[in-house]
Amino acid sequence: MVRTVRHTSLTAASCAVLSVIVGLPAASADPAGTVARGASAEHARTVEYWTPARRTAAIPRDLIIDRNGQAYLRQADGSFAPYGRQVAEGAGSITPNAKPGGGGGDTTAPSVSDMNPAAGATIGASHTFQAKVTDASSLRSVKFYVRKGNGTAQSFSSSNAGNDIWSLSISGFTDGDWSWWVVANDSARNSGTSSTVAFKVGTSGGGGGGSGGDVVANDPWTNGGAVQSAAGRIYFEMPSNARRTRWAGYVCSGTVVNDGLNGRSIIVTAAHCVYDDANKAFARNVMFIPDQDGTVGTGTDLNCSNDPYGCWTPTFGVVDTNWTTRTFPDNIPWDYAYYVVSDTGAHTAGLLTGVGEVLDAAVTELPVVFVDPAVDDGVPGRASSDYTRALGYSYSDDPNFMYCAEDMTTEGSANWWLPSCGLSGGSSGGPWVQKMGSSGSGDIISVNSWGYTDQPGMAGPKLSGTSASCLFTTVAKVQPLTSVPATDGNEGVISTCN
Repeated sequence: MVRTVRHTSLTAASCAVLSVIVGLPAASADPAGTVARGASAEHARTVEYWTPARRTAAIPRDLIIDRNGQAYLRQADGSFAPYGRQVAEGAGSITPNAKPGGGGGDTTAPSVSDMNPAAGATIGASHTFQAKVTDASSLRSVKFYVRKGNGTAQSFSSSNAGNDIWSLSISGFTDGDWSWWVVANDSARNSGTSSTVAFKVGTSGGGGGGSGGDVVANDPWTNGGAVQSAAGRIYFEMPSNARRTRWAGYVCSGTVVNDGLNGRSIIVTAAHCVYDDANKAFARNVMFIPDQDGTVGTGTDLNCSNDPYGCWTPTFGVVDTNWTTRTFPDNIPWDYAYYVVSDTGAHTAGLLTGVGEVLDAAVTELPVVFVDPAVDDGVPGRASSDYTRALGYSYSDDPNFMYCAEDMTTEGSANWWLPSCGLSGGSSGGPWVQKMGSSGSGDIISVNSWGYTDQPGMAGPKLSGTSASCLFTTVAKVQPLTSVPATDGNEGVISTCN
C-alpha cells in the first residue's frame, strides 16, 4: 500500500501532480501503458457478474444533506440512511434533523392568498404563477407545486416580486386538468400550505427535449443529439464496510468527453460514483452504457446487446485526494472524477452495426471546459447565457434519459446551483451543459452532485478554478492503462494538483 500525501492548496493554473495508486504492482512489461492488462477477460467477468438478483438490488448513489449539514444516502424507498457516520445498531433509516432557524416566539404559519391562476381558470402552454404570501417573520422559501391530473407533482422555487407577491413563469404545459398549491416556510420554522387550486390547460403545445419553457424540473429528454449519445448509465459496486467484505450495487450517470487522444476514452462523472469516501475504496465491477434510453429491453437489464451502442467497462477511475481524505459533505468541492476506458478489450456490441471498440469514436463526445461559465447574467429564460441543462439517467423513470433546465445560480463558494431541479436518483454524475445548440452539443461545465432533504434543487461542483482540469490533463489522459491494479477497491488513481 502506498501512503497518500495530502496537499491542501489547489490551483487550476499549476499542474504539478502527486498521484497515488493503491496497491501499485511491479513494473509492467508494457512501459508505454498502451494496452490495459487483461482487459478482455476483465470486461467479460464484469459483464457476466451482473445477475438479475444483483441488478434488482442496485440503487442510485444519491447523496443529500439536511439543513444541519448532516449527510444521507437516499434509499430505494425514499428514506434516508446516515452517510459517513456511525449510528446505533439497528437504527436503520431515520428522519433528517429539524431545520435550523428563527425562533423568537413566532408560531404562526405563513398565509397564502390571491393565487393566479385562480380556481377554474384556463391557461396556455406557459403562464406566470403568482401568490400573495405574508408572515409575521421573514419568509425562508415559497414553493409552487404543479400537478397534471393525479400524476406526480413537480415543485418550483419562486421569487419575491415585491409587495408580498411571489412569482414564477412556468412553461411546457399540455392539454388537460391540472392543479397547483403553495407551500411557504418562514425563518421560525413554521410552514403553511394553501388550498389546492384546479385549473385547465387549453393548448396542445408543450415543452420537453430542451425546446420548452424557461424552467424545467424533471422531464424526459426528447431532442436526442450529441448529449444523448455521449451520456449514459454507470453501474458499479461499492463496499458497505471498511473491511470491504460486503459490497452493494449502485447506479449513476456519466458522459464521454473529447480528450483528443488515441488509445483511451474518458468519462466525466461525480467522485461519489467512483470512490467511496466513507469506506475508502474505488468502485468495482463498473459498466458504462451510453444512450440506454434507446434500449429495446426493459430498463436497466444490462443486456448489452439490446442497447444501441452496447456497453464498456472502464480500466480505472481518477479522483482528487481531497475527496478521499475527507467525508461527504466536507468534500463536496471535489465531487468530480473520471473513468478511463481502454480502446481495446472493453466493449460488448449492441444493436447498432458498425460500432467499433473505441468508445469516443462510437458516440459523439462532448467538450468538458474548465473556464468560468456564465452565471447570474440577469437575463431570464432560455435566451440567457447562464441557462443550463442538467441531464442524467433516472432511477424512478428507468430507462428514461431525463433533464432539468433553468438559469444557473450559486450555492456557497464551492457549488453551482439549479434551484428548481428535480432529477431523481441515478442522475448523479450526469452533465451540466451550457451553450447547447440544435445538435444537442454544448460545453460540460459541471456534473450532478447533491441536493437537500427538504427542497428541490441540484448542486454541481465548480470545474473552473479547481483541480478538475489538472486531473483531466495530467492524470486521466496520461496515466498508463497498465499501471493500476485490477483488485477490488483499488482500481483507481488518487491525485493532487498543487
